[in-house]
Amino acid sequence: MGSYTVIFFATEGAIMAQGLKLGLGIPLPIGYLITSVIILPLVFYGMNALTILQKWTTPIWLVLMLGPVIYLVVSHPESVRQFISYTGTDGAAVNFGSVMLAAGVCLSLIAQISEQNDYLRFMPPKTAKNRKSWWASMLLGGPGWVIFGACKQALGMFLAIYLVSNVAGGSSFANEPVRQFVFAFQQMMPPSVAMLLAVVLVVISQVKINATNAYSGSLAWTNAFTRITKTYPGRIVFLIFNVGVALALMEANMFDMLNAVLGFYSNVGIAWIFVVATDIVINKYLLKISPKQPEFRRGMLYNWNPVGIVSLSLSAIVSIAAYFGVFGAQIQPFSPIIAAAIAFICTPLMALATRGKYYLRRTDDGIDMPMFDADGNPSGEKLMCHVTGMEFERPDMIASAKRGANGEQQYVSSLALATDKTGELVLPADPPITKQ
Repeated sequence: MGSYTVIFFATEGAIMAQGLKLGLGIPLPIGYLITSVIILPLVFYGMNALTILQKWTTPIWLVLMLGPVIYLVVSHPESVRQFISYTGTDGAAVNFGSVMLAAGVCLSLIAQISEQNDYLRFMPPKTAKNRKSWWASMLLGGPGWVIFGACKQALGMFLAIYLVSNVAGGSSFANEPVRQFVFAFQQMMPPSVAMLLAVVLVVISQVKINATNAYSGSLAWTNAFTRITKTYPGRIVFLIFNVGVALALMEANMFDMLNAVLGFYSNVGIAWIFVVATDIVINKYLLKISPKQPEFRRGMLYNWNPVGIVSLSLSAIVSIAAYFGVFGAQIQPFSPIIAAAIAFICTPLMALATRGKYYLRRTDDGIDMPMFDADGNPSGEKLMCHVTGMEFERPDMIASAKRGANGEQQYVSSLALATDKTGELVLPADPPITKQ
């Protein structure tokens, strides 16, 4: 997750820097620095600030994004025919291998669905009254994100094909979003205004995307670091780290190698998504091996579960090897399918082989209080963590193995467990089940 946000921060930042160069004449290296630095204050204040940013900029973004495309379709109806009938610069028939290479680049974006979780966490509780709207919002904001992502890709492809087909030398810059929209706006207004609106659109788009990339990346890097080192440095440290690494990639001109980078990374992203999806659909609901209720608290889990580790590693390694041509040029374009197939097969096999032993370390968190309310939402009741001295909601707590001064039960938060290097606060694991 952390590596994904770095790569896509660099990608979106490079696009914004292109807009600053074209519209304001700012050199790319300086533009890369500007696109990185302006994100930091936006993300310092967390998800509440990001929600306000997304809310107020989305209407402007939609008008600027869709307006010129709609105008182009209405005023130049031949653009639709050109888009549908386009066969490439060489005019050859459809090549399935080339389609799969392009699909690999597109599918690399599938990992962005993990970022949607950061927004879904702030949805209001589901009740009997809002049940339908709650499910609609969750589905559209979660897995349904791919619908909007696909539409944006289609719009970009439409403009790129129109440039290639109608502008001399258009193929040399048709992959640059700012050039696409400068040309689209020029069909309906003076060049100077078209340039201004195109730059505004690109800046708004990239700020919206990279604010989320930076926020989600800071959480992912912090969680990984804390899990490995048992030390919590704070999210801001890894916000700066995330943006800094992305800036280095931009300064190294990653955009010129974008297809190769995304094609390579798509194998990892697809492997990860398919392992998670297969575990949910097959292991959880068909085989009934994976526990129905997701669990994240350290005291309830083993440090590693071979079901995910082995499946992800095998899928990623084999598909990346295929991507680099280890199995021959004929197999190379199909590396994303290989990643998906191995993850889909290996995940249930590993669950069966381990009999689900490593999913849960304990089944009882030791707290005599309901985890969910009457509507099935996580309980909002709060308990005091005896380590941090702060209150946390019930789903974030487990009973502590360390009793109070008078022998009373104490509770410990996930944050305290994540930084506990002694293990003395963790309840013992459930005894293994023995066959009679």
